[in-house]
Amino acid sequence: MTTTGARERIETDQEAAALIARMRAGERRATALVITELERLSKAAPLLLRAMQVHLGHALVVGFTGPPGAGKSTLVNAVISELRRAGKTVGVIAVDPSSPVSGGAILGDRIRMTAALDDDGVFVRSLASRGYLGGLSPAAVRIIDALDAAGRDVILLETVGTGQNEIDVAEVADVRVVISAPGLGDDIQAMKSGLLEIADIMVVNKGDRPGADQTLQQLLGALSIRAVRRQSLPVLKTTATTGEGVPELVAAMQASGAEHDSAGPLARRRRRARYLIARAASDLVAERVRAGGPAALDTLADQVLGGTLGPEEAAKRLLDKP
Repeated sequence: MTTTGARERIETDQEAAALIARMRAGERRATALVITELERLSKAAPLLLRAMQVHLGHALVVGFTGPPGAGKSTLVNAVISELRRAGKTVGVIAVDPSSPVSGGAILGDRIRMTAALDDDGVFVRSLASRGYLGGLSPAAVRIIDALDAAGRDVILLETVGTGQNEIDVAEVADVRVVISAPGLGDDIQAMKSGLLEIADIMVVNKGDRPGADQTLQQLLGALSIRAVRRQSLPVLKTTATTGEGVPELVAAMQASGAEHDSAGPLARRRRRARYLIARAASDLVAERVRAGGPAALDTLADQVLGGTLGPEEAAKRLLDKP
C-alpha cells in the first residue's frame, strides 16, 4: 500500500486485505478510508469488497424510516446510547438530502447524534441520498458491508425521511423501524398504504406531546385491519429527548433480529446483493432511456397516441436501441 501525501492507494489484493485488517482492529482512519473508497466506487472498491467477504453477515442491520418531523435522528441518538450501555459496538449510516450544489450530504442528521462524539465504539457516516427517491443509494449497501466487516454489532440505517416512497430500506435492513409522531397530520394516513407494510416495529416518537396516545391508537387501528402477522406488530411510544421507551425499543429490535437470525448470514448478504443487482439494472434502464434523447421518446409517444404502438412495445423498442 503506497501513500501519496495523506492519501493511501490500494492497488493489490494484499493491500486491500491489510487495510481491512486494520479496520477490523478498530482503526478509525482505516474504516473511514474503506468507506470513502466504497462510496466513490473507486478502482480499489472491488478489491476491498472481495477482501471483506469472509467477514460479512454478522451485524444486525436496523433501518429507521418515517415522515419528516418524526424525530428520527434524535431517536437514533438515544438508541445509540442504549446500545452502548449494553456494550454493543455501533455503526450508523445517516442518509441526508443531497446538496444541490456539490451533491454531498448536508449533514443535518449527524449534528444531532451527540452520543457518537468521542466514542470509539460508535462510527457515524453521513451519506448523500444522491436523488434516489427510495431513500437509499447503492452506496449505502456497500457501507453497510464495510461496517459489518469492521465488526460492528449493530448497524443503524437512518433514511432521508421522504415518507411513503422510502421503502428501499425493506430490502437491506434486517429490522425495519417505522417512526411517526403526533401532529404530523395526513402523514399517518399516507403511511397506512406504504410504510406500514414494511415495518417490523412501529414507534410513536415525541410521546410527551399532546396527541401521542391518539396517534398510537390510529396506528393500532390501521394494523388491526391488516393480515394477522401485521396485527401482532410491536407499537411503542418513545420520547427520544428523555430516553423514555428507548430500552423497550432496543429490546424489540433485538427480539425481531433474533427471528431473522434463523435465516443465517448468507440470507442477509443475498438479500442485499439482490437489491444491488435490481438497482444497477434500474440505473442501466434509466441510462438507456436518457441516451435515446427526447426526440426518440417523442416519436414513440406519438405512435402510442396514434394507437399504432402500445406502451409496452414502445418501451421494448426504446430499450432495444444500442
